[in-house]
Amino acid sequence: QLQFVESGGGLVQPGGSLRLSCAASGFTLDYYGIGWFRQAPGKEPEGVSCLSSSDGNTYYSDSVKGRFTISRDNAKNTVYLQMNRLKPEDTAVYYCGAVFLISAQAICVRNDFDYRGQGTQVTVFS
Repeated sequence: QLQFVESGGGLVQPGGSLRLSCAASGFTLDYYGIGWFRQAPGKEPEGVSCLSSSDGNTYYSDSVKGRFTISRDNAKNTVYLQMNRLKPEDTAVYYCGAVFLISAQAICVRNDFDYRGQGTQVTVFS
């Protein structure tokens, strides 16, 4: 069964950190562009951190640059999002998406994916 499953969301105070995981099963992430996206209530989806498995390039939105880091563990077929110095405006449902043979920057502006996870809630409260 082909799946893309996120985990690691939760509640955190401003300035805190969380690490999200997105595990792929039934397919390998090789040659995929993979991204972390978020959607807050009443707002459009936003691609925040993306990478290309083909060339290792990464792309970050201005809103998270310097605070979030996307990485991949090839052995575990898993992509991570390390989120530091979290702010209340980071509150959203976060989900991962993957598209075959696409650059990091290109996937970060996509709304459709070959694979997409179900999402995990991140709430930053003060």
